[in-house]
Order: sequence, then structure tokens, then C-alpha cells
Amino acid sequence: MAKRIQFSRTGGPEVLELVEVSPGDPGPGEVRVKNAAVGLNFIDIYFRTGLYPAPSLPSGLGTEGAGVVDAVGEGVTHLAVGDRVAYAQGPLGAYAELHTLPAGKVVKLPDGIDFETAAGCMLKGLTVQYLMRQTHELKGGETILWHAAAGGVGSIACQWARALGVKLIGTVSSPEKAALAEKNGAWATIDYTKEDVVERVRELTGGAMCDVVYDSVGKDTWETSLDCLKPRSLMVSFGNASGAVTGVNLGILNQKGSLFVTRPSLNGYADTPERLQAMADELFAMLESGKITIDIAQRFPLAEAGKAQEALASRQTTGSTILLP
Repeated sequence: MAKRIQFSRTGGPEVLELVEVSPGDPGPGEVRVKNAAVGLNFIDIYFRTGLYPAPSLPSGLGTEGAGVVDAVGEGVTHLAVGDRVAYAQGPLGAYAELHTLPAGKVVKLPDGIDFETAAGCMLKGLTVQYLMRQTHELKGGETILWHAAAGGVGSIACQWARALGVKLIGTVSSPEKAALAEKNGAWATIDYTKEDVVERVRELTGGAMCDVVYDSVGKDTWETSLDCLKPRSLMVSFGNASGAVTGVNLGILNQKGSLFVTRPSLNGYADTPERLQAMADELFAMLESGKITIDIAQRFPLAEAGKAQEALASRQTTGSTILLP
């Protein structure tokens, strides 16, 4: 038997239950991972609330973790029992002591990267990789705006931007979060609770505005983000922390300067084992070089997953948060 978090109905943190299940053996092309640490992400809340529908109920939760391969299904050749591994995609169910998933969604973890670091950065780090290196390949010298710059994804983005020679302007909600973002490499910060984001971007850039805006907030920042862009530049909407962006008239992109917009996802980029491995290799290289470090700022027991999600949703967290089975 193994413990896992599941939910039988959508709703608030109270719908999460800690239950004991009997995990089956991995099928063909699958592996079972004994989790040492599990990542906490906003997308987990989207599934719990029903914004993103779970395939069926009751459902497990979470897609990110790190640990040791516990069992291997038929046809799996690149992984073996005892391998140190990490993952960020796959079926829901990472909030558990044991998790079975397709072997193609699992990558070997270098010896120099510990389980907590991996669980705290796989989804977030791979997200920054595709956003900065693929959605728009930043080469250095660009000026970008990144919302929620002190969060888990933002903290990695600030460091990666600094390593690339990119000027990252980060939005934050407090002086403490501003200090954290700047410590991580943000070129400048804007406290959106006290400052007009568009006007401050205009001041910081001498009126030139930004080459790219990366927006994980969604509904509340959509118009602001568009107004921070140069003509013919790119708006990257990759999250819905404040709610989904809906009812968009495409004509607004013309009115605000012939803008481009995209709504990407990790699954859209890490869509083959080979692509996933290449992305992970670049992330691991950044970690091993010391250009990126992961701040595990909050640790919760697996049983307190609901409490951890409440802290994340209310913006009480910084850096990465992990669950410990």
C-alpha cells in the first residue's frame, strides 16, 4: 500500500484527501517512481478547482516529482530499477509515495542534482527553458517584462535572463519580493500594488518598451501586458493565476502595434522523449554550472497538500514549494 492525495469532486483545498492505494505494476512502456520529493505548481490548483478538467474522478494530483525507479514495464530500455530520475509531465498522480507514468516522460537525474532541487524546478525550469529558448529565443540585449518575478518560475527566469545578458523587468507585490527578484538577477522591478506598470516600463526603457512580455497571471494583467510591448513584439500568455483570458478581440493586437501573441504550454514543446531530454539537459547544465540555483523556500508534508496550495494561491510563497511523501 502507498499513500496519495486524491480528490473526488472539484472545489477548495478541503476536497483533497490522503488515502492509501495499492499501486499496480507498470504496464508496457511505463515506469513506477518512488518519490523522494514532489513539486507544487499552480496548474495543480487549476485541476483541483475544475478550471482544467481531470480525466476522471476520483483523481490523483500533480505532475512533477523526483525519486528512484521502483519498477520497470515491458519494453523500457533507457531506465532501470534504482535509477535516479525526475519528471514534470504525465498523468496526474505525483502527489503520492509511488507514481506510475510513461517512461518517455522521465529523465535521468545527474548525480550532482539532489531530489528536492529536481522536484522544485523540473516543471518550472523546463517552462523557463521553452519560454526563453524556444517560444522566443533570447540572445542577449533584449528587454523583457516578467510578471510574478519572485515566484517559482520567476525566480528561475531572473537567473536565466541574467546568464543570457537579458534585461528582465519583474513585477512583484512587495519590497521583500522586489529584493528577491533583484538578487536573482532582475534588471529592475515594479511593485504593481503601488506603481503603474505601463508608466514604469516606459520610464525604465526610455519609451522603447519591451521586446517580450511573459504573463502567467492572465485576466488581470492582459491589457497591461499588451501596453508594455514595442510595436510588432511578442506577448506570451502562459498561465491563468487570476483567471483565464477570454473574449479577446484580435483587432486589439492591431490597435496596439501589430503585436504577436501566443499561448504555449510545456506539453506543446516537450512533446517527444528526445525534445524533453534536450530541454532537461540544458536545464541541468545551468544548475550544475551554478548559473541557476533553486530556492526551496517552503516544504510541506504530503498530508498538508491543501495547506501548501492555499499558501501558493494567496501569494504567500516565494521560490519553489515542495511536498515530502
